[in-house]
Amino acid sequence: QVQVVESGGGLVQPGGSLKLACAGSGIMFSIYTMDWYRQAPGKQRELVATLTAAGTTNYADFVKGRFTISRDNAKNTLYLQMNSLQPDDTAVYYCNVHRQGVYYWGQGTQVTVSS
Repeated sequence: QVQVVESGGGLVQPGGSLKLACAGSGIMFSIYTMDWYRQAPGKQRELVATLTAAGTTNYADFVKGRFTISRDNAKNTLYLQMNSLQPDDTAVYYCNVHRQGVYYWGQGTQVTVSS
């Protein structure tokens, strides 16, 4: 059974940092494309960052230079390092793992940026 579980969310002050993790079981992350999405209250879910199996990364304009997506294949874990966080970054962050039309979503982790 495939499981994808996010962790690392929390409350942080503006300008602070958080590192999210997405751990997988029953699945080999190294051969999948992996995304971080987020959804703020009242808004649609939006793509934040992508890491392909080949190691290519892509970022939404609103996080470029602040967020970094990475993967540890030995730990089968995806990460999102988030720096210079702002209140607009407040959202539930989701990990999405996909390959050949098969998608796996985690349950999400809440990130709240507030003073």
